[in-house]
Amino acid sequence: MSLRLLACGLLPALLAASACACADARPPQVRDGDVIFHASRSSQSRAIQRATGSRYSHMGVILHRDGQPYVFEAIDPVTYTPLARWIARGSGGHYVLKRLRTPLTAQQTTQLRDAAEAFRGRRYDLAFEWSDQRIYCSELVWKMYDRALGVRIGTLRPLRSFQLGDPAVKAKLRERYGERVPLAEPVISPAAMFDSPLLTTVASG
Repeated sequence: MSLRLLACGLLPALLAASACACADARPPQVRDGDVIFHASRSSQSRAIQRATGSRYSHMGVILHRDGQPYVFEAIDPVTYTPLARWIARGSGGHYVLKRLRTPLTAQQTTQLRDAAEAFRGRRYDLAFEWSDQRIYCSELVWKMYDRALGVRIGTLRPLRSFQLGDPAVKAKLRERYGERVPLAEPVISPAAMFDSPLLTTVASG
């Protein structure tokens, strides 16, 4: 086979592969209220993964602003992050997008937006306390859905029920609490919400 024929055969294949890669890099088609998960690259991510036995350590809710998709998330402070930037911030750019099995109505979407605004600007809760003074990522999403729609995605568990014996988890607990770990504190984890039967996976990348 001549080099010219070989090149002619390879070029379309390379262009097609390049087009597919570009398509895969585009943000997914999303709706307001979708719940998105990724593995954070923060210093506490490994501890969360080990304690919960899950790949996913961070999450947020999709809400559109001026026609563009954002992730409403609990970082410091609670804020809106452009979807593409949020995805890129996760480990390997990987994400999973989930949605309630029962679609939201326009009124429910408005209620969810109102619930989001009540938390906007709150500081991040490094102690994972079940209060509204400060708030962590899964707590934000859980409380938004609960207070706006009466929907509870995932089950709260006491801190003592997680895998606290892992060295990475032990180190983070000592850093946050010293010797007084609040073992009875109710916690909602990204893993509990990820596994909820109320949600179905609609996209991943």
